[in-house]
Amino acid sequence: MADLNLQEIHDTLISVAHEAGRMMLAANPTDIAQGTKINSVDIVTEADKAVEALVSSRLLKAYPNFAFIGEETYKPGMKLTSTPTFIVDPIDGTTNFIHGFPSACISLGLAVDHTPTVGVVYNPWLDQLYTAIRGQGAFLTQGANWGVEGGAGRKNKLPIAKNPAPLRGLDSSLVSIEWGSHRDGPNYELKTEVFKKLCASKETGGAMVHSLRSMGSAALNLCAVAAGQLDVYWEGGCWAWDVCAAWCILAEAGGLMAGGNPGVWEPKIDDRKYLAVRGAPSGQKELVQEFWAVIGDGQMEYES
Repeated sequence: MADLNLQEIHDTLISVAHEAGRMMLAANPTDIAQGTKINSVDIVTEADKAVEALVSSRLLKAYPNFAFIGEETYKPGMKLTSTPTFIVDPIDGTTNFIHGFPSACISLGLAVDHTPTVGVVYNPWLDQLYTAIRGQGAFLTQGANWGVEGGAGRKNKLPIAKNPAPLRGLDSSLVSIEWGSHRDGPNYELKTEVFKKLCASKETGGAMVHSLRSMGSAALNLCAVAAGQLDVYWEGGCWAWDVCAAWCILAEAGGLMAGGNPGVWEPKIDDRKYLAVRGAPSGQKELVQEFWAVIGDGQMEYES
């Protein structure tokens, strides 16, 4: 990694994200072709494919020796190797995108030796740019004139709070979850049972969390945890392109990424099961263990 110019790669990813963001803003979801993958809620649009084509063209021209894994060009059996690899989701939050709900983004990550090393996540509708380079901190830039060169913007180091509060337990936490595309089977049953336990009163054996949130984008959920706006994010079923970029941002903001199943302290990028906890002076591991206790003996199973 020493011979990689991570700052240059970071700057290139930002430039590509801004260009892709302008494409996303120009698209009218009601006028573009839509299709489905596994079912009616796993949606792909022509915009997803067009943005990924733009991104892969730009990045592989600039870095021809790097590997590339993108959601829309992924083929079963493709595996992440130690080669520097761009891991890309052209539109994370496609369901939000087609409904005009402004919680969607482009997620551009670079993994080196299986480790999230550079991350850029851009929501063009809100003009929010999250960025990080491993070992150099994480940042949120807001209002940079929608990617116009020379735009002013306001850049803040993450987490947003200068003195983050300790984590005191699930009963004082705002927790993010997602329903996923599979709406039946054992994974769905486990998820919904955990959702119920998280919200239920302590008198009935629940954790009594402050509330649950679903942003509709794994990358934006993770960025909100990195920013300290969410305390915890539990996920099963998403892919490496959903989490790689934001994982780097989370880690650089002092957050912790554990496994979505109990007992996994060091998940891999492509494990598909994750538990993210915001940065805090204390309480991170304790909160992970408390969350795992809610899951109990359950195990999410997803093919990687």
